[in-house]
Amino acid sequence: MLSVELHCHSELSFDGRDPVDLLLAQAEAVGLDALAITDHDEIDASLAAADRAADYGLIGIPGSEVTSAAGHVLALGISERVPAGLSFGETLAAIRDQGGIAVVPHPFQRSRSGVAPHITRAELATADAIEIYNSRLLTGRSNRHAERFARANDLPMTAGSDAHIAEMVGQAVTKVDAAERTVSGVLDGVTAGRTEVIGKRTPWRISLRQASGGVKRRIRSRVTGLFG
Repeated sequence: MLSVELHCHSELSFDGRDPVDLLLAQAEAVGLDALAITDHDEIDASLAAADRAADYGLIGIPGSEVTSAAGHVLALGISERVPAGLSFGETLAAIRDQGGIAVVPHPFQRSRSGVAPHITRAELATADAIEIYNSRLLTGRSNRHAERFARANDLPMTAGSDAHIAEMVGQAVTKVDAAERTVSGVLDGVTAGRTEVIGKRTPWRISLRQASGGVKRRIRSRVTGLFG
């Protein structure tokens, strides 16, 4: 079984902080086997991480957290950026056209762009997998809802730290029974449902730091746009 982080962010995300090498070093330090950096509607940092991952003894999975018209979708195993703003179905199709898989993160958390409030349950069930444990939880209710949905629809289940700072990488891990130690081996194991989920809540102090960092970066971006 490989220990895999499928959902984290670098400084390329508007609400992220740390560079690629710091995330890779943290993944190595906590004993992960594979890492997917999934920046918001960006892919350059993830591609760079995939190129450097072997230097840290890791499998680097290229990916992105795509903002569909319905909400967020993790695109894993892609090589090019998937455009934001497509419908949920179009987003899944664009991911699969690149040979990637579509994992829906925090689907029932409206406040964090979960897709469930904006699509039918039948549409949600067309995803390749559902993230049933997201470390940045408040009460855990949304995670439990996601797990019930995944089990009821016989969908593969994953976890993600949703880390926006390096020290939180590995808070939530997807254990994958992969036939081989490669990107395709990991993703095939996920889509086949050969996964186990292990997760810990992100400490409140860290969640607050992550949130405040995102707000500051959004303000700086707006100011730059106005006066740049």
